[in-house]
Amino acid sequence: MSDAVSAASRSTPVPRDFHAIAWRFPVAIAATGLFAGISGMLLALLLHALQHIAFGYSLDAIIGPISFLEGVQHASPMRRLIVLLTCGAIAGVGWWLVYRFGRPLVAIRKAVANPELEMPIISTLGHALLQIITVALGSPLGREVAPREVGALFGGWLGRKLKLSLEQVQILIACGAGAGLAAVYNVPFAGAVFVLEVLLVTFNTQVAAAALFTSAIAAYVAWLGLGDASQYALPPLQMGISLVVWAAICGPIFGVAGLHYGHLAAWARKAAPRQRQIILWCVGAFGLLGVLSMAFPQLLGNGKGPIQLGLNGGVSTQLALTLLVLKLFVTTLCLRAGAEGGLLTPGMTIGALLALVLGSLWNMLGFSPIAMGAFALIGASAFLAVSMNMPLTAIALAFGFTGANQDFYIPILIAVSLATMTAKQYSRFGSR
Repeated sequence: MSDAVSAASRSTPVPRDFHAIAWRFPVAIAATGLFAGISGMLLALLLHALQHIAFGYSLDAIIGPISFLEGVQHASPMRRLIVLLTCGAIAGVGWWLVYRFGRPLVAIRKAVANPELEMPIISTLGHALLQIITVALGSPLGREVAPREVGALFGGWLGRKLKLSLEQVQILIACGAGAGLAAVYNVPFAGAVFVLEVLLVTFNTQVAAAALFTSAIAAYVAWLGLGDASQYALPPLQMGISLVVWAAICGPIFGVAGLHYGHLAAWARKAAPRQRQIILWCVGAFGLLGVLSMAFPQLLGNGKGPIQLGLNGGVSTQLALTLLVLKLFVTTLCLRAGAEGGLLTPGMTIGALLALVLGSLWNMLGFSPIAMGAFALIGASAFLAVSMNMPLTAIALAFGFTGANQDFYIPILIAVSLATMTAKQYSRFGSR
């Protein structure tokens, strides 16, 4: 057999440029991670700078000790309204220009599914910048899609320039998107899991290595401008049998709620205008958000502020219920108006607020009292897992965002698994 192998190897000469071809892919992987880290960092710095200018806080430091929620609360109610009206005008005019004069946008998932389909450079960059600008000015949508789009755009462009195979270009696009997520939120492991679970739907060893490598590089590069810190400060929390039972009981509730929220968001996006009327829709929607923010400044931004308040136990049951209803309303309204942005942090916010309401009821029943932050952490994870159909990524994000103790794997895994299974069964039952 050894002679046969030797004969076969002699009959198939190795191309002269074999080693150059072999090294193109790993070089492209490293370059994609580096670019995603730089672009994610710059987009995040731009967002912070615009936030500070718009609401007049921490003007001497782009990355400072004052949070966005604190800055918004210190701004006058009238200033909030003016900023949101400005946001609506920028959103409406900006996206109308993109749709009217730019090449048709190609979503990340579509680009991954069809790697021969190029994401248009100008339209994609304009689309990403508009998301960063509007979120900085108070849009209730998330900021994570913009760095994912820029990372995916570069990965696909580089793969084609290096004349890589379509399969390798596909991996580069997905890894670029995951690295963008890793950079902007400092969650390298979650960024890699997102690539494997959501974009490529595979756990192939080579793909996993590429996803982990690009996300790690991107997150490390982003430290240069954003620092190495978790997104949320989690106070000391205790895990006991009462919390495990609550997670098991409420997991299905988060599953049904997350499923309906995902359908609602999909409907709002599909119904959004793409012609000139998007301008009036956005001005009206963001203007109404500005009016509501005069009494509830917690509604502004992607929802990071309310989540942190929930983790700290700084939200009353009444306020949590009010913010839950209003957050659902304004997020859906802005999507329906034509604004774009992510649903990752908004989904976690809605899940955390719902968990605070359910947790308050649980503590009122006389069981062993549980810190409200524990409820918020579990609810945010379970709701996000179903609303975006990514249970593994949701778990990785929950721990990457907060640095939670490993003991919380038990209630989070229980809540996420039961929420996911309930949503699947509920969907099948509803489709009959």
